[in-house]
Amino acid sequence: MTTAGVATNRRRGRRKSKMERLKTEPQSSHHKHLSTAIPALISATSAARSFLLRHDLHLLPSQTLALESLLSSTSRSLLHLLSLVSIPTPPSPSPPPSPPPQQSWFDRFMATSPDYDPRWVQFFNLSKPSFTLLLRLLTPSLISSLHPLPPNAALAAALFRLSHSASFSAVSRRFSLDSRTSCIAFYSVCRAIVENLGHLFEFNSDINRIIVGFGWISLPNCCGVLGVEKFELESTENRSLLVQALVDSEGRFLDVSAGWPGSLKPEDVLKRSKLFSGVEESKEYLNGPSFELNSGNVIPQYLLGDSCYPLLPWLLTPYSGKNRELSSSEMEFNGVHCKGMELVGTAFAKVKKKWKLVGRKWKEQCIEAFPFVIVACCLLHNFLIKCSEVFPEESVEGCKEREFTEFDGEDSEIGKRIRDALASHFTRISGNVVKKCSVFCIRKEGNVRYLAPMTDSVPFLVSEEVSGCLVPSVGAHEYWSTVTSCAFYPEAMSLCYTEIMFCELEKYDGTSNDY
Repeated sequence: MTTAGVATNRRRGRRKSKMERLKTEPQSSHHKHLSTAIPALISATSAARSFLLRHDLHLLPSQTLALESLLSSTSRSLLHLLSLVSIPTPPSPSPPPSPPPQQSWFDRFMATSPDYDPRWVQFFNLSKPSFTLLLRLLTPSLISSLHPLPPNAALAAALFRLSHSASFSAVSRRFSLDSRTSCIAFYSVCRAIVENLGHLFEFNSDINRIIVGFGWISLPNCCGVLGVEKFELESTENRSLLVQALVDSEGRFLDVSAGWPGSLKPEDVLKRSKLFSGVEESKEYLNGPSFELNSGNVIPQYLLGDSCYPLLPWLLTPYSGKNRELSSSEMEFNGVHCKGMELVGTAFAKVKKKWKLVGRKWKEQCIEAFPFVIVACCLLHNFLIKCSEVFPEESVEGCKEREFTEFDGEDSEIGKRIRDALASHFTRISGNVVKKCSVFCIRKEGNVRYLAPMTDSVPFLVSEEVSGCLVPSVGAHEYWSTVTSCAFYPEAMSLCYTEIMFCELEKYDGTSNDY
């Protein structure tokens, strides 16, 4: 090799050595930064976890669950980072003193919670008195199936999971349980609720109360509103489960049929349900007396149903405006029908809002348990109404956009006649609405009686099926005299959910029907 060639090789070698040095210097610098940063991050994560353990009773469940999720993902990321670089795992710093390990989150809560602690509602979605009553009803079943786990811990763990859609691992940490025991306790509590609170589906046991309730919202002889709700699954194929429910005028569930595949049509779900066989075959339901309207038309007991159902003698669906223009009476009926259907939508919305576990998308491997869980949530909904618990403000205004196609089969001729009679009835009473009405008492001054509004009055609806006998509210002024019957328009009620107006003090001679 010539002298020039040797010199060229030397220059190339120096350039290559310089480039390799430039490449390794940034790596060395990054490695040095990571060596400093990773231990600091681990220390911060450990401190945050210690803070959470020490203050978990003072934070909302949504806050603690979010922090736990963030800390868990941070720890996983740090471990992955450590595996990519050759940094020895630093020892974790000693955390500050924490509560004794044998005392769970729930034990600490029970030891420090007074009788009317608002945290009961925050943690378990019901007050302590309601929890105590529910525990008393379920304890016999829970003792036999979950011994030696205390029934109160099992119930609280299940309610916490239902309320906050908490994972079994999150429940396990709070109740000092392993994941398997948490899972068994959860499904045991759901089964105990279904077995012990089934009487709260009162469709057959309290039909008179149900009919009276619908009478107050101008639906004579109505026994419930039937609808179907779709619950999504975690699936690439957009799969879902269907739940059919019947509710009363107060939003209580009267009958629930759950877990049907989303591929079924609602009409098929109806025909396979116990409700259908109880009406059509055993005649167990809707077998009470008919009701005579003022027009002379007689209507049997019936249900309101969504447009995805067939029109039957006992299931009244709205008029279809698909191929024709609706008459005024048909539109009147559809307006009342739409208000009724809101009851089903609102009831489902409240269940999903209060029991967040059923409001999320379910994993396909869990669908076998879904019917038990959703029925348990509907029964808890009824139980909390009985206990006068407060529900989240959740309502469905107007008719929802249809999730299901309109039924296109043959409608019952008897059902058509009953629906037409009710449509005429609604049209007639909507034209005779009293413009001003009030809750009032009769005040006597000599021979003159005054029709006077009560200072502490409440809205009072008067329908053609209800007499005009008024009762003063608690706290009315002392000068009101004994209440007697008052004259009313016999049809002094508008359609559903009328906004009541209050009249001014008027003289009333006892004979006029002008009020």
